[in-house]
Amino acid sequence: MKRNLMLMTGGTIAALLVGIAIGVGIGRNNTREKSVENVSEHAGHEQAQVSVWTCAMHPQIKLPKPGKCPICLMELVPLSKSQDNFSDDGPSRIVMSPLARKLASIATVPAVRRGLKSEIRLTGKIAIDETRQEVISSRFHGRIDRLYVNSTGIAVRKGDHLADIYSPDLVSAQQELLNAAKALSSSTDVNLSVTYKRILDAAKEKLRLLGFSEADINIVLSKNEPSDHMTIRSGQGGIVLEKMAVEGAYVETGMPLYTIADLKTLWVKLDAYESDLGWLKPGQKVEFTVEAWPGEVFTGTTHLIDPVIDPMMRTAKVRVETSNPDNRLKPEMLVRALVRADISSTGKILGQNIRGKWICPMHPNIVKNSPGKCDICEMPLETAQSLGYGTSGIEKNDPLVIPATAPLVTGERAIVYVQIDSSEQVVYEGKEVVLGPRVGDYYVVKSGLTEGENVVVSGVFQIDSELQIKAKKSMMNPNGGGTIQTGHAGHGKVATSSNKQPETEIKPAPVETNRQSHKDGVSHEHH
Repeated sequence: MKRNLMLMTGGTIAALLVGIAIGVGIGRNNTREKSVENVSEHAGHEQAQVSVWTCAMHPQIKLPKPGKCPICLMELVPLSKSQDNFSDDGPSRIVMSPLARKLASIATVPAVRRGLKSEIRLTGKIAIDETRQEVISSRFHGRIDRLYVNSTGIAVRKGDHLADIYSPDLVSAQQELLNAAKALSSSTDVNLSVTYKRILDAAKEKLRLLGFSEADINIVLSKNEPSDHMTIRSGQGGIVLEKMAVEGAYVETGMPLYTIADLKTLWVKLDAYESDLGWLKPGQKVEFTVEAWPGEVFTGTTHLIDPVIDPMMRTAKVRVETSNPDNRLKPEMLVRALVRADISSTGKILGQNIRGKWICPMHPNIVKNSPGKCDICEMPLETAQSLGYGTSGIEKNDPLVIPATAPLVTGERAIVYVQIDSSEQVVYEGKEVVLGPRVGDYYVVKSGLTEGENVVVSGVFQIDSELQIKAKKSMMNPNGGGTIQTGHAGHGKVATSSNKQPETEIKPAPVETNRQSHKDGVSHEHH
């Protein structure tokens, strides 16, 4: 009996456990069904409120119901009107909400007028001023009997004696002078005196052409005796660079004896690349340094820009004239130069140093404050403006400039996006501008903008790309009205638009469902 009681107790416990398990299962099924119903009701309520669904990676995809993106197969997200950060407002305009501006890092600055100064760095070397060189040559046949200057590097002054040359040809020329002077002094006839005077003047001119100075001619007249030697003298002051004369050597007419150069004024020949030529004009101030005098800055003025480009180096020589009163600068010294170019309101380069001056077209180193003639060639002076030495007058306005990050330059045109509204929904509009030269971090604007307009300097590409997506006027599409791509390289569909982007009706791709039947008859779906 005891054993029967134990068997009944075990069966009762087993029955109770089975009942508990069934109750738990029923409870779980009921809870799951209620959760599914709640989710379905919530999704249906959300779908009822949302009319547009879009892709987070491809915002051009806008569908009327949920699904997957036809491009990347991501789940679409609801898009309400308040979340639509970009809206259409004109063929080249776009409206951005504060959140969109923050995400795109949009920043603007006003277009302002300010003075610009471009810095051009050049290299070159010091050269001799070609206009201050002189070659002393023999004007007659003779023999060098004595050299007063017998080595190069000697400094001479104008009129200093250089060498004595013996020549029999000098005796006959001097004798003609003495005969004409004697005939003039002994003549009593007025008509003959006029003739003798002309003969005397011709004899003096002949001696001058042979190299006799006025003092040498007077010495011959005072001594009343011809000399078979003549002293060769320096025609200018400077340094003897070359000495071809040798004492005791015979020379022919025209043979060079000395080369003398005045080094008080030197040239600095700089190499300018083609990209630098637009910043260089005659009359600009140039600062340069040399290795021999570190820390010291020398100055000069540009006088000539070579009209021909070197075919090998692809550079043009820029000639700068500089003074050298203490002879510290030496020819062939290497220099590093800096040119600062002032930009006018029209984008031109100003030559401030000689504006309003009068210059010789053949000798640009002759500069005067009033019209006249050149001291060297006696040509009439011309105005600096007519010779291209900068603009005349004073520029009233500084150039209109914008930061270099503002424009999108395609090679043929430049686009700038301007903020035209300061309300909560800011409007940005694209404008085509004409740019002048770039000076450092700024561009000169010739036309297309007015002073004070706020231009976008950060986030420009974000605005332009959104305009491209909406098939509006943009950097790469100047006319707008193109096609709106909704797929990669031909995948998906393409919708044509003129100004507004239509709703892209693309159905989500069908999702395959694999069903597997189990022995218990329950069907499970695997996506």
